[in-house]
Amino acid sequence: MIFSVAERGKFYRAEVEFHFPVYLEPDINDFLAKLAEEKKVPVDELVNKLLRADMGIIQSAAK
Repeated sequence: MIFSVAERGKFYRAEVEFHFPVYLEPDINDFLAKLAEEKKVPVDELVNKLLRADMGIIQSAAK
């Protein structure tokens, strides 16, 4: 393979924000999917709310 014709930064986009994937174990995924369906919210929104609540508990316990 010859790289002499390569273009540096061809696919770089400064404005793009990277979101890393989170892989849940099947039992947790099933639980959260059912709970999200019951509450009629997307799973990612539910997970964010749960994590924010945990963050609040951790922060208040650290004080």
